[in-house]
Amino acid sequence: MQTKHEYPTEKNHRLPREYYLGEITTAFTLCVQNKQPLFLDPAVVHDFIKVLITTLEHSNCIAPAYCFMPDHLHIILTGKAVDSDLWKTVVSYKQQTGYWLSRNMPAIGWQKDFYDHIIRSEATIATQVRYILDNPVRKGLVSSWQDYPYKGSIGCSLDDILSGIM
Repeated sequence: MQTKHEYPTEKNHRLPREYYLGEITTAFTLCVQNKQPLFLDPAVVHDFIKVLITTLEHSNCIAPAYCFMPDHLHIILTGKAVDSDLWKTVVSYKQQTGYWLSRNMPAIGWQKDFYDHIIRSEATIATQVRYILDNPVRKGLVSSWQDYPYKGSIGCSLDDILSGIM
């Protein structure tokens, strides 16, 4: 008698989709496959920022902070309206930049999924932004986060975020 093969199923670690909807703030980390150092070239980072700006405009979101590390991207997204969908925004961004990679650097791609956590209070947004901005310092890439070239915000002022104004 032939036995049925059981294939492992992936564990669903994602929150229900409704948690990503509306005027909420969520921190995401998107990793490059095999930790390949994709974000060392200013031209590549520039192209990925252009895609990010367009994606955010179409999804009614802002990015209080982003930081392109050599092999991953940290980004905080905030929905600007009740119909903003942060999950859909990240998936769209990965699809668009994945297409860019397939045309320009076919040996490099995104890791299949992404990491995220919802930021529940205004007070912790500035803390999370500071943590993200300090990543290049912790990795020894710069001595001060202000010196790191591949960080910023879209749709708001990074200084306002750090001051707790947002």
